[in-house]
Amino acid sequence: MPAPERLQKLLAAAGLGSRRTVEDWIRAGRIAVNGAVATLGGRATAADSITLDGRPVRLAPRAAVHEVLIYHKPLGEVTTRHDPQGRPTVFERLPAPGTGRWIVVGRLDVNTTGLLLFTTDGELAHRLMHPSSEIEREYLVRVRGEPDAATLQRLIEGVRLDDGYGRFDRIERHAEGGSHDWFRVVLREGRNREVRRLWMAVGCDVSRLMRLRYGPVSLPGDLRPGATRRLAPEAVDALMAATVSGRGR
Repeated sequence: MPAPERLQKLLAAAGLGSRRTVEDWIRAGRIAVNGAVATLGGRATAADSITLDGRPVRLAPRAAVHEVLIYHKPLGEVTTRHDPQGRPTVFERLPAPGTGRWIVVGRLDVNTTGLLLFTTDGELAHRLMHPSSEIEREYLVRVRGEPDAATLQRLIEGVRLDDGYGRFDRIERHAEGGSHDWFRVVLREGRNREVRRLWMAVGCDVSRLMRLRYGPVSLPGDLRPGATRRLAPEAVDALMAATVSGRGR
């Protein structure tokens, strides 16, 4: 018989939602285990009777929840299920998952395009976003102005933001063009709008931003904006391995 696991980990691994979402459900008293309202820190197994809002929860086998979807996010979509302003969301174009529901891995703001990952495995999503995994994110960015070598070095060494220091792991000049320069940048954090805020901190405005890669998964060159593609099993395995190595590239 399997050992009991923390409830939020068990339900996230079964694809019901991210750990944070499940924790919110527990705090709100929406989950019960064997008839008793669950509490944070509680443990359970798939053999227990678990309900959400009084309805039984069916836990899919772990092997069935490792679906990962690539999405090429276009400009103007928000990374949320529902938007109070009525803007289009990234969830509207997604195909139905085989089981559970799609959980977005990280976010892109409304003015950022490029690679988004979705998975039905809440535990995998948690590991991909957790700082300890050090998963690389690579972006193509166009900035106004012509930053010099000293400015680029500051961005590598670290600059102060309103939520602490931030830095790029790598910066590569991609192209030059008049009043705008293009760069490829890599960082290992997922703080809100961090790429834009880093450039702003050194006096450069970002006029275009596109995510090219998340860990070992790159945006396919032939995937048009608004289109999706399921990740092949071997690529899913590589993604899962990146969360274990602690140096996700």
